[in-house]
Amino acid sequence: MVHDTHDEFAGSVFGSGRYRTLRRIGGGGMAVVHEAHDLALDRIVAVKRLRPELAEDGVARSRFAREAHHAASLNHPAIVQVYDTGEDPGPAGPVPWIVMELVDGVTLRALLRHDGPLAWRRALRIAAHVLDALEYSHGCGIVHRDIKPVNVMVTADGTVKVMDFGIARTVHAGGGALTAAGHIMGTPQYFSPEQALGHPATPRSDVYSVGCLLYELLVGNVPFDGENAIAVAYKHVRDEPLPPTAVRQDVPGAVDDLVLHALRKDPQLRFGSAAEMRSAVARIIPDETSGPGAAGSAGRGGRRRRAGAAGGGGERTRRGPERPARRTRSRRAEATGAGGSGAAAARGGPGTSAVVAAAVVLCVALAVIAWMVG
Repeated sequence: MVHDTHDEFAGSVFGSGRYRTLRRIGGGGMAVVHEAHDLALDRIVAVKRLRPELAEDGVARSRFAREAHHAASLNHPAIVQVYDTGEDPGPAGPVPWIVMELVDGVTLRALLRHDGPLAWRRALRIAAHVLDALEYSHGCGIVHRDIKPVNVMVTADGTVKVMDFGIARTVHAGGGALTAAGHIMGTPQYFSPEQALGHPATPRSDVYSVGCLLYELLVGNVPFDGENAIAVAYKHVRDEPLPPTAVRQDVPGAVDDLVLHALRKDPQLRFGSAAEMRSAVARIIPDETSGPGAAGSAGRGGRRRRAGAAGGGGERTRRGPERPARRTRSRRAEATGAGGSGAAAARGGPGTSAVVAAAVVLCVALAVIAWMVG
């Protein structure tokens, strides 16, 4: 639970008198989340507000407005539901807000911190529900771009809820869209190689992020980490992840294949869509990925967080994922979204590899700097 020594919103009435703010239950650098009483329907909801000091920040307001617009357009059991949006006067300008369902559960981040890696069947069940949510949002033309443990909640009855569409983008956005070339949107440990290189995210980018998420649920650590964002982004582009079985012997080889297939460097070599990866999960654990409680209850996984939100393409195939070679060869020669330079490096010998590696570092560094500054 999060408490401020001074909460300027506590007790305030907003939304033309319809809602009364109760206690604060979460927040981050851009927004704060409170419980609120919907006086018209006599129910407890969650309200997410832009921090008042950011009321004049055009980028923050734009991101908040995108989240409100995208989330309000989505209606799926595995996505936090938005009930209302608006804005009220604040000391530095209008303060926008989003009223959403109050989710009584824990984030996957809290679950991992308390319980450590999950049983592999449970991890797959959770991933299946995240993929269900993404299949729906992709069908609505929206790419999430920030799938990670803190943006997924599990309730006491095992319901999975995906939240925070604050940096989501439309699939077919044009040149003036939400992702500019050369800019990274997302969290370094979970974004795809193409995002690391500053290329626009696609539904297959979300698939990669689910691969990172599932990897962490199984192993307890992300597949790639480093001292800074540039180091992490470089690893996404150039390094190969260890298979989960290198850390956990109880994980079946089919789960290895599933995760590593989602983490392929070349988007065209991954699952073609969230639906395709969801089908692959169902082949491993049939009849365990649907219905109430399929993901397992939140259990004792950390302190419950009652909150609404904090802070594709391809043809479906009946074949399972290709089993990646683990130690006999490197997949670094696959295209990485940098014009096939990875494959050129594999053919060109040490000198060419060094030049390409330096070019990748420079490209990643420029993209990460753009991400950091805004």
